Amino acid sequence: MRARTHTLPNKKSSVQQDWRSWLPSEKAEVFGQQVRRLECFYGMFSVALNDAIELRQTGKLAKSYQAAWVLPSLCARLAHPLGALLRSLSEHARHYGVIPNTAPLDPANFQGPREQRTAKMSDLLSRVLLTQRSQFLHKIGTLEEMVVDVGNHFCEAAEDLGTGASAEPSEDWQIVDAAHYDLNTCLREAIVLLKSFLIVLPDEELGAFQKTVDSQMRSSHDPSGPAPFARPRRMVPIEGE
Repeated sequence: MRARTHTLPNKKSSVQQDWRSWLPSEKAEVFGQQVRRLECFYGMFSVALNDAIELRQTGKLAKSYQAAWVLPSLCARLAHPLGALLRSLSEHARHYGVIPNTAPLDPANFQGPREQRTAKMSDLLSRVLLTQRSQFLHKIGTLEEMVVDVGNHFCEAAEDLGTGASAEPSEDWQIVDAAHYDLNTCLREAIVLLKSFLIVLPDEELGAFQKTVDSQMRSSHDPSGPAPFARPRRMVPIEGE
C-alpha cells in the first residue's frame, strides 16, 4: 500500500492544540462525515494507483497501462469534493468572519517542484500577512490552487499511460506517484484546517456551514458547472477587507 501518513501540522502549537482538542457532538459528527467521505475517495484512488504501480514493477506492463486508464476518474472523485470543502471554508469565513488558527505550508511535505515552490511562497507570505484571517484565507486559496494543478498533472500523465500515448512512461509514472503524494498532503492540510475551523465556529453557524458544504459538493458534481480542475482565482486578502 502506497498511502502515506503525514504528520500535520508541524509549525504552530496553537494548531497542534486544535488538533488534539475535543469537539462537541454535533461538530464532531460534521467533522467525521467530511473526513470519512474524503478518506473513502482517497482510499479508492490510492489502492488503484498502488495496484497499477505494482503491476508495472512486476513486469506486467500491458496490465499496468490498463489499470492506469481508470486513475484520472478516481483522482477527480477525490479532488472535486476536496476542492468543494476548501471553497466552503473560504466562503463561510469570508461571510461570517470566522478566524481559525492556521500554520504555513511546509515545502518538505510536497514532492512536486512546483508545489514545493508554492509552499515556500505561502510560507513567506504568511510572515507578512498580518492577520490570522488573511493567513487562513490565503492558505485555503493556495491549497485549492494546488489541488487543481496536481489533479491536472496527474490526469494528463495517467491518461497518456492509459492510452499508450506516453513518450516517457518512466517519467509519467514518477509524475503520477509524486502527484498522488502531494494530493494526499493537500487532503491532510484540509482536514487540519477543517478541525481548527470547527473549533472556533459558533454553534449557531453550524447549520449554515453544512448548507454551504452541501451546495459546494453538488456544484462539484454538476456537469453544467466549471470544467474539471478549472484553476481558481486567488488573490491575497487585503488587511481590513
